Amino acid sequence: MSARDQLEQLRAGVVAVYSDEELDTLVAGGRPLRVKLGVDPTAPDIHLGHTVALTKLRQFQDFGHTGVLIIGDFTARVGDPSGRSATRPQLDAATIERNARTYQEQVFKILDPARTEVRRNSEWFASMTMEGVLRLSAQMTVARMLEREDFKERHRGGVPISLHEFLYPLMQGYDSVMVRADVELGGTDQTFNLLVGRDLQRDAGQSGQVAIVVPLLEGLDGVQKMSKSLGNHVGVSDSPEDMFGKIMSASDPLMLRYYTLLSRVSAARRQEIARGSVHPMEAKKALARELVARFHGEEAAERAAGFFEQRFQKRTAHAPTEVAIETSEPDVGICQLIKQVGFAPSTSEAKRLVAQGAVRVDGRRVEPDYRFRGGVDRLLEVGKRRLADVRFVPPSKS
Repeated sequence: MSARDQLEQLRAGVVAVYSDEELDTLVAGGRPLRVKLGVDPTAPDIHLGHTVALTKLRQFQDFGHTGVLIIGDFTARVGDPSGRSATRPQLDAATIERNARTYQEQVFKILDPARTEVRRNSEWFASMTMEGVLRLSAQMTVARMLEREDFKERHRGGVPISLHEFLYPLMQGYDSVMVRADVELGGTDQTFNLLVGRDLQRDAGQSGQVAIVVPLLEGLDGVQKMSKSLGNHVGVSDSPEDMFGKIMSASDPLMLRYYTLLSRVSAARRQEIARGSVHPMEAKKALARELVARFHGEEAAERAAGFFEQRFQKRTAHAPTEVAIETSEPDVGICQLIKQVGFAPSTSEAKRLVAQGAVRVDGRRVEPDYRFRGGVDRLLEVGKRRLADVRFVPPSKS
């Protein structure tokens, strides 16, 4: 593949490149590049939001470059303050180690092990002396640090910023110096940190890395960043059936975004889907199959697709009824929703149906106190013949 074609793929779905000219020069140069991605093991599992940068790193690997994966077992002790409105609680060493092992197992569902160099930043930080810390700190001013939007907002609002949080961008940047990165990948919330690494490399006599900024992936609600704590995530360790069903619950616009950021289909295929040349349901099934196959294998993807069709398509006499519920609330009581959709004449009748076990949400049987979550839950099933594809929309202005 020509350098021009490679650059087109590498720029697909990217928010910004610092700088485009330098990336052009690196790729055209033809030498294998060292492409860095840092991950802090602050949680036990990886979800699809994490895989946006991992998928971009895999693209570089497919073009013959080396992926340098930094497991931030030392920076995790500080906690990344990016996008935070308060100091992140510090984790103990045992939790970090446990999470680090899980991360290393899960990332190779995406990355090519033969082209991946795994490093832990405790290799250099655990032995750094106070003199080393002072030298590193001297390369950053407080004024520059307060240019970061999250720090700026906290300072302006009188919200405390711990001194150790100021060290985080320096530590992430120093990782780039230690592994001599040519390119670093990171989400939009990491832009400042990526550029600090570029500056520190130049101070160390290296060529400053090219910083490639990828977008943060919205969760299944289509609004907020994908997060396990918000319940809008798709975990790479989810069962094939759950993963398939969750992806099928995504809205059509969100599906297109997932194609851009997560899928490996060609640009031409993505354009066909965006133009509507492919039925949205079929496009969504293809995306669900692709992602389940990536994390669980082709056989599991086939089984998950069959399970979905049996559960949601063949059990009902008709295709799902599309229903838009006008509400500004994040969730609605299941009995109230059943009445609003028209599957029961009253909430008391709806409660009876739920108590009988006749009501399912995305294939899961629910209890009378269940609250249907907009953008997370999708398919409401009552009995064997009533199925609604439910979406929340803002109330219309009168």
